[in-house]
Amino acid sequence: MSQNKYTDNGPMLNAYPDSMGGRLDDVVSFLEKEEMKDAFQSFYILPSIFNTDLDRGFSVIDYGINREMAERRDLDRLRDLGMNLKLDFILNHASVLSPQFQDLLRNGEKSKYKDFFINWNTFWAGKGTMTEEGYIQPNEELIKDMFFRKPGLPILMVRMPDGKDVPYWNTFYQEVRYPRPDACDLMANMDIQYLAADRICVFVNAALDAGKKPEEIDFTGFESYREGVIAYLESHRKYLGQMDLNVKSPLVWEHYENTLKTLAEYGARIVRLDAFAYAPKEPGKKNFMNEPDTWELLERVRALADRYHVELLPEIHASYGEKVYKKVAEQGYMTYDFFLPGLLIDAIEKKNGQKLAEWAQELVDDHIRVVNMLGCHDGIPLLDLKGMLPEEEIQKLIDTIVSRGGLVKDLHGKKNMYYQVNATYYSALGEDDRKMLLARAIQMFMPGKPQVWYLDLFAGKNDHEAVRRAGAAGHKEINRTNLSPEEMEKRLKMPVVREQVELLRFRNTCPAFSFDADFEVKCEDSRMKMAWSHEGHSAVLYVDFNDYSYRIETT
Repeated sequence: MSQNKYTDNGPMLNAYPDSMGGRLDDVVSFLEKEEMKDAFQSFYILPSIFNTDLDRGFSVIDYGINREMAERRDLDRLRDLGMNLKLDFILNHASVLSPQFQDLLRNGEKSKYKDFFINWNTFWAGKGTMTEEGYIQPNEELIKDMFFRKPGLPILMVRMPDGKDVPYWNTFYQEVRYPRPDACDLMANMDIQYLAADRICVFVNAALDAGKKPEEIDFTGFESYREGVIAYLESHRKYLGQMDLNVKSPLVWEHYENTLKTLAEYGARIVRLDAFAYAPKEPGKKNFMNEPDTWELLERVRALADRYHVELLPEIHASYGEKVYKKVAEQGYMTYDFFLPGLLIDAIEKKNGQKLAEWAQELVDDHIRVVNMLGCHDGIPLLDLKGMLPEEEIQKLIDTIVSRGGLVKDLHGKKNMYYQVNATYYSALGEDDRKMLLARAIQMFMPGKPQVWYLDLFAGKNDHEAVRRAGAAGHKEINRTNLSPEEMEKRLKMPVVREQVELLRFRNTCPAFSFDADFEVKCEDSRMKMAWSHEGHSAVLYVDFNDYSYRIETT
């Protein structure tokens, strides 16, 4: 078994299980190559490794291994390489197809899991007005400050066994699918002759294909059958989506503990908490980073995680000026450095690393332990820089990346709330090998544990064809190109890839790096020096932004 003996914060690969070859065993085979020896200490495998349905893994049915993507022996091979794992735990929600929600759909009020999810009307009972549609419209003073991820109220109307529609809290994705009946289906469920049923199915299915809901279908000429056909469609509807969990339910906490135990058994050393800030909910509070509710939730989860020796990494986007990253760190958690991606592009484009140096020094001075990155499965975060860079300079960064083929994402029109630019990091840097290598070298010397998006490692370019294939919501596919083993082998011969691998190997095995090592950074105009020292070992990076050059010295 290979052991990375030297550093406690070595580089971490980041990929989907099918990003590099089609299955996880292809990724492991690549990492077993002699050329990749000791390049990585950890591997962040995105959650499509689990039994999931939507959002490329972030809608979890259960945390069993997805056999179409991986086998347990793949994880054992990673362990044999001396690699530990970072895995996702989605605190806020579970899939509609989860065993718990399916039990609720089958058994309604008799379900063991009736309180596992959040019944909207129970939550808001006595705090709003019942609508004709069957859900409570909360009183304005209780909902005015709430933050929702999509337009309208975050609910999914679900048909119960008794025929009633009940609203359940649904912060993220939802989809309702109706069956396309044929004449035999209608005849089996209502009193109707074949020819009438056949004619009704023609216009009903056409309307459903056009996106109409059953009650919007025009039954002219067949009005007497309208109620029966709609009842059939509604009773057979199916759902996809991510249903919010009720953190006040003891069964949810049993689920939380079972999940952490499972992830630890897979080899997880770090567990990323996805969407944790939405989990605690109270009438009149923000529904995002409620205080002290959020911190109390995290403390309870950390007590469970400690039992299984895993470290929690809460994931949250917020502007620098809000200092949320500092709050997370002060509570004793690792946090994400979402500022580095934009700061690096800013430094390279301006040929001045002063802001970057100031941020690196703050991380060390305030003892903030981070996972940092260049690119990732989401976009490049830039509005996180508000309060660190002037807004006009942030906009200039956005314009630069968009001019190089990037795509802008906003949150249902609210660009001031949450903003990413979707692009590969290589394309964001103008597809310049020197810039890419400089960015990687600086990342290796930044405080924290460096996370490396697989497509950045292979100098991947913006994939606009993938965006086109994915349709309206496919902007993120620009940076998610799946590579074949042959393509990886070909790219491994490229200097920009080989030199990145050497930087990773150096970072992983040089004893000068550690969360507890001494760090110094100096910047004068276009030149910057970053130095690490630990137990008699040192590593120094000299950067010249003028020509994108760097050199490394070690003792």
